[in-house]
Amino acid sequence: MSEGAEIKKGLAGVIADVTAISKVNPESNSLLYRGYPVQELAATRSFEEVAWLLWHGELPTADELREFQRQERDQRALDDRVRTVIDALPDGTHPMDVVRTAVSFATAGDTTLGTAETWIDPELNLRRAVTLYAQLPAIVAYAQRRRRGQELIPPRDDLGYSANFLQMTFGEVPAEPVVAAFDVSMILYAEHSFNASTFTARVVASTLSDLGSAVTAAIGALKGPLHGGANEAVMHVLDEISTPDRVAPWLDAALAEKRKIMGFGHRVYKRGDSRVPTMKKALDSLAAHYDRPDVLELYSTLESEFFVRKGIYPNLDYPSGPAYHLMGFDTEIFTPLFIASRVTGWSAHVLEQLAANTLIRPLSAYNGPDERHLSDYTPDEAEVEAAQRAEEAG
Repeated sequence: MSEGAEIKKGLAGVIADVTAISKVNPESNSLLYRGYPVQELAATRSFEEVAWLLWHGELPTADELREFQRQERDQRALDDRVRTVIDALPDGTHPMDVVRTAVSFATAGDTTLGTAETWIDPELNLRRAVTLYAQLPAIVAYAQRRRRGQELIPPRDDLGYSANFLQMTFGEVPAEPVVAAFDVSMILYAEHSFNASTFTARVVASTLSDLGSAVTAAIGALKGPLHGGANEAVMHVLDEISTPDRVAPWLDAALAEKRKIMGFGHRVYKRGDSRVPTMKKALDSLAAHYDRPDVLELYSTLESEFFVRKGIYPNLDYPSGPAYHLMGFDTEIFTPLFIASRVTGWSAHVLEQLAANTLIRPLSAYNGPDERHLSDYTPDEAEVEAAQRAEEAG
């Protein structure tokens, strides 16, 4: 290994670049989007407004919002060719693989990708970001409907982003508390600085590749259960426990077995994830709407028992998992929902990376064998005999 090299496993503590998109304010323990606390945005703004904020740095004016909504609604329909590609995938394909494949195919058909210069054009990339934002609800909704043997539902241009997303998934526009809770979840998941998938997108963009490649790579990073799959894992845990009276014995056994319990703890937040109270309020409204106090009882029991034993707070995935479950989403669709939200943050970071680009190429500390030469290599007796047998066999 290189003498004196300080290794930062997982790049923990490494500041790789600057960003004006988001930060966690340690004084208030708030996640800020372009300076605004995300809990304030979720309480007062729509996901469309937050998407604009992430891309442009300021909230839209009334005229800007109307024009943005018109552009987004004009692009909601799922292209027949993308649907054909999705339908060609084997039954049982994980929805994350469905969405990754669909996004890769859809962006490969971008007619503006003529030369390397057009790949990094900021105006074209902003248009591409809006297109992906508009089309991902159709892709994700169809991913769920297809696995249930249901037909594609066309979009409606008289609905906001979240209401349309839900009607494409379930065939009707749910009640206002459901639409509001879903919109809140989209805002809370939209951006989170240099997390694994966002950093992946920036690495790809730093090579001067195109936005579609960066987003496709980010989806691959998000698929891993240590990043985007956590909200799915939360629901599996709650299903496994099933009732509040089983929480304590289940938790004791899980900790004794050193199982990793998803939905708790965060590398960035030390005093609790600032997004959790907002999402928990949304979960409360859903539980009231669907008359499911049992969900809240199980949720609260596991949260309190885990804190007593480990002193660790839940993160956003903990309330979002049961919230999506109550809305009617399949558990395997939870992380694709994350994609539909986080595409706004990913694309904002791609634009920012390309605006002041440096190729991201870290070093490594080598710990393999010292220099050696083939002239010094002598095969051992077992290797010689194996080679002879192989030669005799054929």
